[in-house]
Amino acid sequence: MVFVHKTRQVQLVGPKIRQLRKERKLTQTELAARISIQQSDLSRMEKGEYRVSLDTLFRILAEFDVSISEFFDDLTRETMTPRDVQLMRDLQDLGSDARREVEDFVAFKRTQGTAPSETRLSPSTNSGNVGRAFEQEPRRFERS
Repeated sequence: MVFVHKTRQVQLVGPKIRQLRKERKLTQTELAARISIQQSDLSRMEKGEYRVSLDTLFRILAEFDVSISEFFDDLTRETMTPRDVQLMRDLQDLGSDARREVEDFVAFKRTQGTAPSETRLSPSTNSGNVGRAFEQEPRRFERS
């Protein structure tokens, strides 16, 4: 199973719809009429400004003769690097407590807005635990 963060997936649905529409040489007005929605709503969906309802998505997929698995399979392949896939496999192998710890850590890092280069992985030297510990570079403060 491949995971794409929900927000990212919402952002990718619109451009994917636009790509499929353009491949079939349809205008927004033509596609909107075929699936019974307003052209302005379709435009906002394609820009990622408006969430696509499940009902609308199914009508779009039926119009393009694309299955939902084909539609989202392309999206996950476009967004997941081999390293991302390996991390997901590693996460699936963890027990529920360890998985919860990883989820908590990721949530914590998101609140900090830490750039990838600010955090590094290094082997844990202060315990006998198997695995890796996360260490953060020391922060330097300048006086004004």
